[in-house]
Amino acid sequence: MSDSNDSVFEISGSMAFFGRWIANKPAFWRKVGDIETSILADDIAKISIEKPVYVTGLARSGSTILLETLAKLPGVATHRYKDFPPVYTPYWWNWFMNVAGPKEAVAKERAHRDGIMVTHDSPEAMEEVIWMGAFPDIHDPSKNNILDPQVRNTEFDRFYDEHIRKLLLSRGAKRYVSKGNYLVSRLDYLLGIYADARFVVPVRHPEGHIASLMKQHDLFCRGQENNESARDHLKRVGHLEFGLDRVPINMSNDDVTGSIIELWNNGEEIRGWARYWNLIYDELATRVAGGDNVADAALLVRFEDLCESPADIIQGMLDHCGLTAPEGFVAEVAAGIHAPTYYKARFSDAELAVIEEETAPARAKLGYD
Repeated sequence: MSDSNDSVFEISGSMAFFGRWIANKPAFWRKVGDIETSILADDIAKISIEKPVYVTGLARSGSTILLETLAKLPGVATHRYKDFPPVYTPYWWNWFMNVAGPKEAVAKERAHRDGIMVTHDSPEAMEEVIWMGAFPDIHDPSKNNILDPQVRNTEFDRFYDEHIRKLLLSRGAKRYVSKGNYLVSRLDYLLGIYADARFVVPVRHPEGHIASLMKQHDLFCRGQENNESARDHLKRVGHLEFGLDRVPINMSNDDVTGSIIELWNNGEEIRGWARYWNLIYDELATRVAGGDNVADAALLVRFEDLCESPADIIQGMLDHCGLTAPEGFVAEVAAGIHAPTYYKARFSDAELAVIEEETAPARAKLGYD
């Protein structure tokens, strides 16, 4: 990351070349992944996937904090920054990185400029690359982005399951944890693969959440203006929440999704973000309270509660996921969690009224009234 607005993201030539090669040839790389699987067949047959954990919600809701907390637990494997570009072959790439990769992990503030320090070993959302390779229209806002059992891709399911087993094998782990903002539209699909999957759904009060989303979008747009390499990289990893290629998730509602895009195109950022926030969390709140399989699998985590009572929230999350922490773990992690101090939401009364108007349905369901 650079301090210059023209180069918020530094993408090396080798990363750009390798990333483009893999992103443009998903079918080929799935075959390479299958070769890896066939060689490791006896080993991965011994790996069982129990209660995989998925942290999912809109970006800037606290998902990274929750992911990093879970990733610190012994026996847990997540994708990491260094897993990209060759996400399709996790075992071989991890072996190579252990042998020839950088030995010293130098922490740097991530491009979001939110105070979170990361290294190549930090957990990150990388499985999106595999989803995009199997479902090419998965980020097209003009189409329904919800994946459910009716659109089941059995070949993808097999590959995905084997991929996770190989990741667990390569890390010597027993439990898989993933973060993905777009997984909010795939809850039923994931339960179709793993009936015991656990979902952790972070949510944040719309005032602070929208302020953070707008701040990030502005940062990413400025960083991409004269940096095509950064734009291409973010598209390849499926990071389209902010920036010049921003698109909303179509939660089976073409009219609302189209209106959000129109608001953004017309410069009505606050109303557009507020409507988007309501679209996502109204759906999630309804599902979590619905008494179906998603309700049983999902835990809503309010960002404000996490900041105010981190130990209680973390312990509740571990209990929900069926994870056991070493003695002192919860207290140690909780001591480092606090409300953000690097910015403050500054909305006029009129802007707050817009947010209140647009987010009223979901806000009421989430107890924010």
